[in-house]
Amino acid sequence: MPDLLLRRLLRMPQPQPQSAPAPPGALRIATYNVHKCVGTDNRFDPDRIAAVIRELDADVLALQEADRRFGRREGLLDAAALERDTGLRLVPLAMAAGGHGWHGNALLVRDARMVEAYRLRLPGGEPRGAVLVELELPGGRLRVVTAHLGLLRRHRAQQIAHLLERLAEADDTPTLLLGDLNEWRPGPRSALRALERDFGPVDVGPPTFPSRLPILSLDRILCRPQGLLSGLAAHHSPLARIASDHLPLTARLDLAAARPAAMAAAA
Repeated sequence: MPDLLLRRLLRMPQPQPQSAPAPPGALRIATYNVHKCVGTDNRFDPDRIAAVIRELDADVLALQEADRRFGRREGLLDAAALERDTGLRLVPLAMAAGGHGWHGNALLVRDARMVEAYRLRLPGGEPRGAVLVELELPGGRLRVVTAHLGLLRRHRAQQIAHLLERLAEADDTPTLLLGDLNEWRPGPRSALRALERDFGPVDVGPPTFPSRLPILSLDRILCRPQGLLSGLAAHHSPLARIASDHLPLTARLDLAAARPAAMAAAA
């Protein structure tokens, strides 16, 4: 990485984890690029990734790179063991038997019923996809969009435009957009800028990459309406720093706070 770029990144304001207590009944949300279960020591170790997932104790968990990229695109984790140990169940998104997700994007949920799920093909120069899932949870309805965006800015901009076009057709159900959005630039050159009207500020997020010394905020958890998320933080456990080249990102989601806002908007 060029010295000038490194100096700019190190001068960026580093967000501090929000320490306010989570609202009663808030959901724990997480996103994690598992790097095909290959750690920073170049070891393929799905059990190590599963141990990090247990640490997260998430109610809604998005995974990226959870399937083999080529061939039969089988899932890399023991989904049955994860469900037994954590209560997290895979949302059925895979096209191939034994797969976890769509273009490596998987979604695991606890105490939730899937209402609808859509596999979205994203534009760009390499095969990329996203998933849109409508869930019914004890606290209410939730829409989850999880994605792994492209490496080139122009492709990310096209992919974000595609996602926003799809969401423009949706109702006002609280919506999470999370995953490895692959954007490190702050300011006007950020491909995420188009998300700000719906999802709020995008410049600063907890750094998650590379996991041993994170300086880039590649992984994001965003929500509309704004104001439902709290406690956004990277998961810095010793195991997470070696299990993948990304750290997991976590937050709390207060679905109950969406009801007064919806009532006010309807008044």
